[in-house]
Amino acid sequence: MFAPTFQGFKLILGSSSFSRKKILGEAGYQFTTMSADIDEKGIRKEKPEDLVMALAEAKADAIVGKLRTIEKKEKYEDPTIVITSDTVENSQSKLHGQADAERTLLITCDQGKLSSKEEAREFLKGYSGGHAATVSSVVVTNLCSGLRKGDWDRVEIYFHDIPEEIIEKLIEEGIVLHVAGGLLIEHSLVLPYIKEVVGEIDSVMGLPMALTRKLVEDVL
Repeated sequence: MFAPTFQGFKLILGSSSFSRKKILGEAGYQFTTMSADIDEKGIRKEKPEDLVMALAEAKADAIVGKLRTIEKKEKYEDPTIVITSDTVENSQSKLHGQADAERTLLITCDQGKLSSKEEAREFLKGYSGGHAATVSSVVVTNLCSGLRKGDWDRVEIYFHDIPEEIIEKLIEEGIVLHVAGGLLIEHSLVLPYIKEVVGEIDSVMGLPMALTRKLVEDVL
């Protein structure tokens, strides 16, 4: 926990994500939230690591700009830290009848819910017997000093075959429709079909806390 070194600082989480708010809250921190409202589709990079860093940086810039407009301050005397983040999910699964073929899907976590049940079904079937990787970024900005630090974290997820009846139950329940890529590995129906997770669950959910703690300490 970095709480002892974080006392006296106002914390702003630059996200409206339920998962990120839950992770930070369960870590014991009090914070306010502010949405960046950037055009994420307008930011494109070839590598997932570059994409998540660019998105988190853009969110940080947008929120700092908002705060300066609202509070009419160019310089902050009160200790204030802004945390922004982004996650992309890269899934790889074997295509039927082509054991060596791979399909790659790339989605940004904050682009919102899936467009249809059919799209959710396609994603979930793609995970069955396959592999997915998430790349999450965190950017932490100290508004007093102007110091900013950022980095990314990668998690590998391996799936057993997921029965079609489980996929249909998940779709009927509807929660996966509100998660980018339908990737909800903490769900009770999904957990039995997780073969292995290499990394931290909170990173898959959108906010790697170990990395967040380190970056906050770095800017203090």
